[in-house]
Amino acid sequence: MAKTIKIQLQHISLEADGYHLFVNAELNGKPAILLVDTGASKTVFDINRISEFVKKRKKSFESFEQHSTGLGTNTMESHFTIIKEFCISELKLKNFTAILLDMTHVNQSYEMLGLHPIDGVLGSDLLMKYNAVIDYEKKIMKLKNL
Repeated sequence: MAKTIKIQLQHISLEADGYHLFVNAELNGKPAILLVDTGASKTVFDINRISEFVKKRKKSFESFEQHSTGLGTNTMESHFTIIKEFCISELKLKNFTAILLDMTHVNQSYEMLGLHPIDGVLGSDLLMKYNAVIDYEKKIMKLKNL
């Protein structure tokens, strides 16, 4: 039977009527902040910040054959690495293949707004797989752990 996991969301106001939602996660036991993006096709991590969580340096990540689109660009070079343990609340994913993109422009925008940088984006690949439901009033996200 699937177990429902409730995850507290943080939100920030952008401009007059826009918001971004964030979730706390752990990558190999270290705290990380992910932007929840239902329009992102994949969960991705910032190649510039991932070294805080894995024992590789930026130059040693393997290239990912597909170019990625989105995050304000037409195409981006992407890489990948394996995250031994990726946790979002009680959801624990082992040996997660993580796509890595350069998210410098995203974090520079957050910095200009006086916000903390993000470590990655929680995308619709995981949101769909775990049947995510976002309750905006209660500021929680429910996932069904299969």
